[in-house]
Amino acid sequence: MKYSLCKNVFVIGAFVLALMPAMTNGELSVGTAPVQSPDTLKAEMEAAYAGKTPKEWGEMVTGVKTSLRTEDRVIALTFDACGSPKGKGIDMELIRFLEQQKIPATLFINARWIDANPELFLKLAANPLFTIANHGYQHRPASVNGRSIYGIDGTKDVGELVDEIELNARKIEQLTGKRPRYYRSGTAYYDEIAVQVAERLDHKVIGFSVLGDAGATYTKEQVTAALMTSVPGSIVILHMNHPESGTGKGVMAAIPLLIKKGFRFVRLSEYPLQ
Repeated sequence: MKYSLCKNVFVIGAFVLALMPAMTNGELSVGTAPVQSPDTLKAEMEAAYAGKTPKEWGEMVTGVKTSLRTEDRVIALTFDACGSPKGKGIDMELIRFLEQQKIPATLFINARWIDANPELFLKLAANPLFTIANHGYQHRPASVNGRSIYGIDGTKDVGELVDEIELNARKIEQLTGKRPRYYRSGTAYYDEIAVQVAERLDHKVIGFSVLGDAGATYTKEQVTAALMTSVPGSIVILHMNHPESGTGKGVMAAIPLLIKKGFRFVRLSEYPLQ
């Protein structure tokens, strides 16, 4: 009886420990989803990065993953959905094409887009072709000191950055049962400390090596031409929430051509990131 009781206590204890965040010198280690409340998590992050000043600002700062580490002729397609007033919908023709052709893609989705399209979000999340990723809570550039780009103010400090990443991560997890593994900020701009914060929140920061549609401003021909510059391991950034743009038709024209050139399309998780 005593042995049985001790054994049960041990098993329960091991289970609890397994759920606890892994710690390195008292800090969250990469690869572990935080279990603290958002306020507690913010306080811990603010203390960890107090007094640190970023030196980089851009789309490809230290720590951002821009390609797959491979010589295989593979391409990873990624599509953003920001939920701006002019971009709350979705290019269903593009989505149906990806489904019909069995083309996997990573969908970086902002909380505003989820709120505007709740049923569609759940449908996309349930499709095994698509990986749901984190595009932020308010679609803001990832800054720890308020840097801005394209007239959009970045998060003003570490606390706001934690909210921007973590609130949408928890929203996605609550709706789908899966915490997102990848993060791309609104505008895809970062400082290097923001990238470190994202990693501490169990996110890999995903950039790009092929600018697929320049914020859904390219024509069909420009999108196709951009995709045709892909090389082994390319990560392509595109948008799925502007059906009025040339993105969808350009992608649909490019994919058969790329397949003829020997390329295939893969998930981010299938190869190491670099």
